[in-house]
Amino acid sequence: MTTFENLGLHAQLLKSLSAENYTAPTPIQAQAIPHLLNGKDLLGIAQTGTGKTAAFALPILHRLAADKRPAPRRSCRALILSPTRELASQIAASFTTYGRNLGLSVATVFGGVSAGPQIRMLAAGVDILVATPGRLLDHINGNRAKLDGVEIFVLDEADQMLDMGFIRDIRKIVKTLPHQRQNLFFSATMPKEIGALAGELLKNPVEVKVTPVAKTADRVEQHVAFVSAGDKRSLLVKLLNDRNMDRVLVFSRTKHGADKIAKFLADAKIEAAAIHGNKSQNQRERALQSFKNGKTRALVATDIAARGIDIDAVSHVVNFDLPNVPESYVHRIGRTARAGATGIAISFCASDERGLLRDIERLIQQRVPVLEGYAPIGGDTRAEPAAPQQHRRGNAPQQPGNKNRRHRGNRPQYNGADSRKERPNGELNRMNFMKPSGRRPEQARP
Repeated sequence: MTTFENLGLHAQLLKSLSAENYTAPTPIQAQAIPHLLNGKDLLGIAQTGTGKTAAFALPILHRLAADKRPAPRRSCRALILSPTRELASQIAASFTTYGRNLGLSVATVFGGVSAGPQIRMLAAGVDILVATPGRLLDHINGNRAKLDGVEIFVLDEADQMLDMGFIRDIRKIVKTLPHQRQNLFFSATMPKEIGALAGELLKNPVEVKVTPVAKTADRVEQHVAFVSAGDKRSLLVKLLNDRNMDRVLVFSRTKHGADKIAKFLADAKIEAAAIHGNKSQNQRERALQSFKNGKTRALVATDIAARGIDIDAVSHVVNFDLPNVPESYVHRIGRTARAGATGIAISFCASDERGLLRDIERLIQQRVPVLEGYAPIGGDTRAEPAAPQQHRRGNAPQQPGNKNRRHRGNRPQYNGADSRKERPNGELNRMNFMKPSGRRPEQARP
């Protein structure tokens, strides 16, 4: 059995891991860390919740601690790019936890907060900088940051960067990096654009894959409820009336929709909060903290949180709206069943979302079971999903003048049915599925 001691990590890192009761590395940690300690570039294909952050944080801390030197002014020694503020904060917190005995500085740069403290921090220099692309590029363009001192560059959640439109910013940032550096590239999926970017950044990389691309978490029990759009909020309240749903992440397609859902739940006396891009950083942090400490049972989020929330105890994920991009379904339901736990995902499907459900089932190559009592009118006539087509997202050639329309083919298709007639045709059987079995892991993993 591989242990962290076998990997040859710095003694102070082992001390910190022991204090956190981490003894055995996850598969991606066991595979990636030896190569990273040897200075190799790495391409990692891994879902969230697999221990990916520690897979790059531990060797970075080891390398910087073994070669102590002052951080370059207006720069950093290690740069990690993250798609969201929440994920950036969590990555920085992991570096702080693992490296607390090493005396290395860790800082974050992202939007939604005052730039003043960031400017002062950059002026002094920092060992490890975790940043979102937009705000970091603002500092670079304002001559407040330069990246010529970067020794290690990490691009995390690259496919989400693509979905959020950050690829151009990333290329601009990369142009300011020194030619000699170690590059780490992580993505849960590998569409064509991301594969091309990896080819530009990496030099003779080691490739590590710990799960099949777009594979849903094995410990997530999935259900779909066929329900009219107008009845979704009532069904959500009905589900949340069961106290076994003690920490629930609800996904909405839009920011306005997330606010409306949270208000509806609050009016129904269910503790709820919304988190999305229009919220200030303080509002988002308060909502997350309330959710983490159990004061809020339901956190309603847009896809900005699909890979930016790292809370092991999420019992359920509810897809109030099915995502337009089927890969987002995998990342959404991956917010539960983390760190060895089990979890439950329930997706609401209205008439105009049938096409989205077919796309999801084609991607995951399985049919999502129907929640008891919520079959479609006329019965469940879905065919077993075929394998993904070659022209799926990421494989299709880009058409001239159509660069920003990658997902058009995945939008809901109205099938002519009257959604008002598609109402729940039975009562909810809560006994069998509302309570995940064995949710709490015996030992959390880094």
